[in-house]
Amino acid sequence: MSALPKNLPRLCLIEDDEIMGESLNRLLHLEGFDVTWCRDAATAEGIIAQRGFAVVVSDIRLPDRDGGDLFLDIKSRHPRLPPFLFMTAYGTIDRAVDLLKEGAADYVTKPFDVDVLVQKVRSLAADYGAGSGGGDDSLGISPIMRRVAESLPRLARHASALLITGESGVGKEHVALLFHHHALGDDKPFVAVNCASIPETLIEAEMFGHERGAFTGAVKAKRGYLEQAHGGTLFLDEIGEMPLLMQAKLLRALQDKKFMRIGGEAQISSNFCLVCATHRDLKAMVAAGQFREDLYYRIHVIHTHIPPLRERPDDIRWFVRKFVDEFNRAHPNEARRLDPRTEQALMHYAWPGNIRELRHAVERACILSNSPLLDAESFFGADFDSGSGAEPPASQSLAEYLMACERDYLLMMLERHGGHITQTAEILGITRKTLWEKMRRLGIKGGRGGGD
Repeated sequence: MSALPKNLPRLCLIEDDEIMGESLNRLLHLEGFDVTWCRDAATAEGIIAQRGFAVVVSDIRLPDRDGGDLFLDIKSRHPRLPPFLFMTAYGTIDRAVDLLKEGAADYVTKPFDVDVLVQKVRSLAADYGAGSGGGDDSLGISPIMRRVAESLPRLARHASALLITGESGVGKEHVALLFHHHALGDDKPFVAVNCASIPETLIEAEMFGHERGAFTGAVKAKRGYLEQAHGGTLFLDEIGEMPLLMQAKLLRALQDKKFMRIGGEAQISSNFCLVCATHRDLKAMVAAGQFREDLYYRIHVIHTHIPPLRERPDDIRWFVRKFVDEFNRAHPNEARRLDPRTEQALMHYAWPGNIRELRHAVERACILSNSPLLDAESFFGADFDSGSGAEPPASQSLAEYLMACERDYLLMMLERHGGHITQTAEILGITRKTLWEKMRRLGIKGGRGGGD
């Protein structure tokens, strides 16, 4: 069984009723939330402002205090509150409406459809994460990528140059953008240059700019990339592909922070953060005489390595779901969902093109699939190579094998019935409680409550 993500969205549930509280607690756990269940307002008040919840679900009637008063008091002291969703009986609807005017996010009336509740909670948690910058700042959920994300604010405060290494498609430019965001803010220029895509005869003019008439075709003056990056960040992608002669000129400009346009006479000053990226081994290139040693040490101030996607399968699952969700938000009438067996195959595929290849594969599958359920054929088609790393490992004990079979079967039945727990339990001939217990034991986070 694959490891479950450790950074689940955190949810605070405030409900004193034992039966309802237990049911909602278990349901929201199964829906993929890290739930903290509080049974009174006093307990909730002490933790809401401290634990970084993505959403708060609260009954209005609590044993020690009105839930709305709790919301208003916390809001007065902590303006940056997570969204509050209130559960209310018909007799207190007016109170819920008043709370909406005061800034509460939403409410549901009892008895409510749990599918509606879960949909509202998911939407509020996603909106809150995007508003706080958490969504864009996430590079994945694997431990190595969390460490990279956590290190960037500190590096941005102290480092003037950063070298990012990793295979093509692992997201080096995204890391560079986050570094720029933490170092200077999004209102400063971020100039990205792919050194491999510029012809050798044009690279000097592109980097330093040129004056009008400096060469044939120079009908007007042009600012180069170094000049455009003044006050911001210059990102040199694939710097290992830069010609040696240009490396020498770049080094001089980096040391002096001055340069001249081609055909120009005046020195131009430009001050910027430098971020370089490459998929090549620059140290080996230095030894082979293919990269200048002095430039290598100039750009190798801080080094961050991004491992390939195949070495962090948790991120494969996370990115697949992220890209499918992006498609569904853009095309709500053509929503897609993943077959659990397909998800497992995707996690074991090698993805030589890394995140770039994965994104294109998801987009292609979503567009070409004739069914809302994305199966393996949607992704791999006739080109699927079972020897490419998509087969799961065979070294399992009998107990592990049987557990995996049970898990796959339950996932398949849940997908077949739209994640509806009640319908799935009826088809399987077991109670809803038994199905919940099996899902919790097998680490299955999907499923919808069915309204009862």
